[in-house]
Amino acid sequence: MSDHPTDFAGSIPDAITDGIRAKIPDAVVAVAGSGGHYTIEVVSPVFAGKSMLESQRLVLGAIKHLINGAAPPVHAVDSLITKTP
Repeated sequence: MSDHPTDFAGSIPDAITDGIRAKIPDAVVAVAGSGGHYTIEVVSPVFAGKSMLESQRLVLGAIKHLINGAAPPVHAVDSLITKTP
């Protein structure tokens, strides 16, 4: 894992969690990582009946503001797990 330059101030894991919960309010979110690389696990009933790709797109769409731009705080999501309770 390398250091990833960003101008983001604050806790990146908290920002990821907040972004996901803004889109999926009932989600249980676990975030780990640093240096721009993160592992995310999200558990929510909203994933029922959705394909893995649909579920992952929903989560990534919720944090796209943290991934896009010149110096984003999230460089890579190394692992994204979505589950139903």
